[in-house]
Amino acid sequence: MQAWVIGNWKQNPATSHDVDLLLNDLLTTIDTKEQADTEPSNSRCQLMVAPSCIHLAAVSAHLAGSSILSAAQDVSAYSASVGAYTGDCSAQQIADAGATWTILGHSERRQYHNESHDTLLQKMIHALTQGLGVVFCIGETQAQYDAKQTLEVIDAQLLVVKDLLAQQPELIVSLSEHLIIAYEPVWAIGTGKVPTVSEVSQTHQHIKQTVTGFAESLKVMSVLYGGSVNADNADSFAADSMIDGALVGGASLKVESFLAIANAFSQAKG
Repeated sequence: MQAWVIGNWKQNPATSHDVDLLLNDLLTTIDTKEQADTEPSNSRCQLMVAPSCIHLAAVSAHLAGSSILSAAQDVSAYSASVGAYTGDCSAQQIADAGATWTILGHSERRQYHNESHDTLLQKMIHALTQGLGVVFCIGETQAQYDAKQTLEVIDAQLLVVKDLLAQQPELIVSLSEHLIIAYEPVWAIGTGKVPTVSEVSQTHQHIKQTVTGFAESLKVMSVLYGGSVNADNADSFAADSMIDGALVGGASLKVESFLAIANAFSQAKG
């Protein structure tokens, strides 16, 4: 199975100039490595970056012709196309800007914007019907983890997928190629705290079994891990058969660490 390593840039970098510097460094480093290797080390790992909305069109244009995909960090829940929704970007507008995927349900969106089950369901429907793939984030808080409620929490969060299929059954055939689940324990995001590989593997196995119960075609769906993934621990996560890639935060803003993570998954899944 192809691995995925996705860089969530969040509200970074600050300027278009810094975005260009980051992308130029990324593309140059990849090109140099590919010229040196008989088989590119990232050939078995699909790279994707998710810049802030203001930089999305420029990033997509910059990456045109490369193997790296671009994604949005969110889409509007209110309309798939246009409307009187100040500050929102619709799925159609995101696709027109050149993105092919979007991140939905990130814990920071759930926390700061109070995103509910119904909100995320509408966002997912809008994204998929406009041809965007969805990286759907799920995960438990520290308190829920300490109370051993991890599986209960993610089961509730995964009901968005079940309800999506109930409302849009025509998506069942294509959903395995247009949906990625990213398991990100909230307590591990940007904190340096990291669950054991065994814990992540068992959770990923549960996620895969659960979504396969929604639709048999989803048994091949990719499940990524996110939460303080870095160049030092990527090898251990990549070696586990249940972990299909990584959703990377801060480490994706440094080309060396981002590509080291991608190389770990490419080598492990080769």
